Amino acid sequence: MGSLGCFYEFGSLSQSLSNLLGFLIAVTFSYVMNAKFTFQKQRNFAGYIKMTIIMAGISWGIGWCADQSSWYPLITLVLSSATSLALGFVLTKVFVFR
Repeated sequence: MGSLGCFYEFGSLSQSLSNLLGFLIAVTFSYVMNAKFTFQKQRNFAGYIKMTIIMAGISWGIGWCADQSSWYPLITLVLSSATSLALGFVLTKVFVFR
């Protein structure tokens, strides 16, 4: 999630857009690594898209709340990371690697 800081600080993007872009980078990497090492199953691209849409909406929503409430970016980072960790694994197991 270091990309949030890069996009926000150096790219002058909003927290919502920075959070979304950081999430998309992380989820793509995670998808490939989980397919190969964790679940050792074939990739399910349709499931990946479903999971990504749900999680991207949540990620953008957290960033939007941060923009509206002027949260310090570290709060956005921690909240997004915790949410992605908790929901991401479950959604990946349900949608992508059944």
